[in-house]
Amino acid sequence: MFEKIDVDKLFKKFRKQKVLIIGDVMIDSYLWGRVDRISPEAPVPVLSNIHVEKRLGGAANVALNIKAMGAVPILCSVIGDDDRGNEFIELMNYQNLTDIGIIIDKKRVTTRKTRVISGNQHLLRLDEEQDDPITGVSQAKVIEFAQNMLSEGQIDSIIFQDYDKGAITPKIINEVVKLANQKKVPVLVDPKKRNFLLYENISLFKPNFKELNQGLKAEIDKHDMESIANAMENLRKSRKHEMVMVTLSELGIMINEKNKYHHISAEIRDIADVSGAGDSVISLASLCLGVGLSPREIAALSNLAGGQVCERAGVVPVDRLQLMQEFRVFLKEME
Repeated sequence: MFEKIDVDKLFKKFRKQKVLIIGDVMIDSYLWGRVDRISPEAPVPVLSNIHVEKRLGGAANVALNIKAMGAVPILCSVIGDDDRGNEFIELMNYQNLTDIGIIIDKKRVTTRKTRVISGNQHLLRLDEEQDDPITGVSQAKVIEFAQNMLSEGQIDSIIFQDYDKGAITPKIINEVVKLANQKKVPVLVDPKKRNFLLYENISLFKPNFKELNQGLKAEIDKHDMESIANAMENLRKSRKHEMVMVTLSELGIMINEKNKYHHISAEIRDIADVSGAGDSVISLASLCLGVGLSPREIAALSNLAGGQVCERAGVVPVDRLQLMQEFRVFLKEME
């Protein structure tokens, strides 16, 4: 059973949180259009009536999710000294996000993912990116920024949003986690393959099912909950994490802590696009952890957040009022 939770008070507590987000950022560009015919030149659809839209993506979408909950996000990343970098800063300013943690590196290019969409049908994605590790100079700037934020004593949690694009390096992981642990600030990680086993002493480690298999070089069946739970527990112990939480898409979410695990089933939804669901999950998890919710409560609310954004096309942040209502309904059903 869940503890008695006052949803209004809980979400008011979220507003007092300040979250430092370190990770790979990008521009999510969308070419929305309509397909009425197949090209006579090749068996491919022809997109017409095109509308272009640009949004903040990657770790920047985590910042938008934190902001959507009324909390304060501080984003730290590295972008290029290019036109896309300028566009990224403009998008941040438009969303009223501070850019004090954005480092400009003339040796980098700013990542852009362009999705071609007809209605809710995803036709194609074009990635323009550079995924080698950022320079030593940029790494030092990221670490210094994190140290300054932690020294001010106002950071409630840190999120590593890792997309394997090079903004997060072993040195940054080691130094920032060490600083955070000294200040007793919880650290959450949304990992990818490259750095998967480099994270240690993490408060909450959140891979999705595919990333869990890749990171552990395992071949676990998605419906084998016992094997998933065992893999999570082995990972938690070997890397000295406090909690491991794995998203299982249509099968929900699982979280463990000290040999216990909880499985929360997914809600029935009309899925339009799964892009950005992980961003919403880690965002809500950080706020839940910051206000002291139990592992099961963290998983339940994070699961609702991730499911909600799948109902809308493109990468979008969670809707605060809808999430509050869904959580009330969930808690009522659990009584």
